Amino acid sequence: MKQRIITGAIAFALFVPIVLLGGPVFNIVIYLMATIGLFELLRMKGIKLISIAGLISILLLFLLLIPSSITTDLLQVTGHTKLEWLFVAIFLMLIYTVLVKNRFTFDDAAFAIMASLYVGIGFYYFIETREIGLTYVVFALLVVWTTDSGAYFTGRKIGKRKLWPDISPNKTIEGFIGGIVWAIIAAFILQWITPFSSSYLILVGITIAASIFGQLGDLVESAIKRHYNVKDSGKLLPGHGGILDRFDSLLFVIPLLHFLHFV
Repeated sequence: MKQRIITGAIAFALFVPIVLLGGPVFNIVIYLMATIGLFELLRMKGIKLISIAGLISILLLFLLLIPSSITTDLLQVTGHTKLEWLFVAIFLMLIYTVLVKNRFTFDDAAFAIMASLYVGIGFYYFIETREIGLTYVVFALLVVWTTDSGAYFTGRKIGKRKLWPDISPNKTIEGFIGGIVWAIIAAFILQWITPFSSSYLILVGITIAASIFGQLGDLVESAIKRHYNVKDSGKLLPGHGGILDRFDSLLFVIPLLHFLHFV
């Protein structure tokens, strides 16, 4: 626990100023974190980042991360949309399975493409949200952090009924609900400090949805790790694991805010 707290404090001190700064520096950091996250996923499957499949995956990731503010420039230069480039990546992956005589299988190709989409879409909306406004990034981070902490401490204090023992044996239903309650309290405090929602009713609804999706995002990554018999996605953050271990919830929450037109 001590190591976890120290790592968390250092990461917080380094990451928050970058979020506050925004702009190109923030985007570069997001590209770096997304690349590490993709590496962590591919490694679970035994796919090397420095390989043909890894190269296709990372190029697709970089394309997905391009902010909307310069996507038009990409279209003008290449004449193709992101969706069309996704098709190209899929075709190249499938052709590669033939060239290596199925040593790299259809399942491997599907995993690599899905990994790029999973990481790329989540971090893309992180960039988009920061360009729209800092408050929405703070809201997303606050919901995820308070949900995580609230679920942990509530679960330890009163948790009895297991939420999903086959995937994450330590999570409880009481912790799940407690995380939502603490997220709502945090959202109210943020709204009081800097009003950003048109009504408290909308804020409560969005916060509940975001808190639930954040916990589902955490369970999704837990399911992936359990399937591939991996304890942590990486070792970059002592006591916390890897990039995906810390951002799995945000990869679900931030796109959700855009889907619900809250951002």
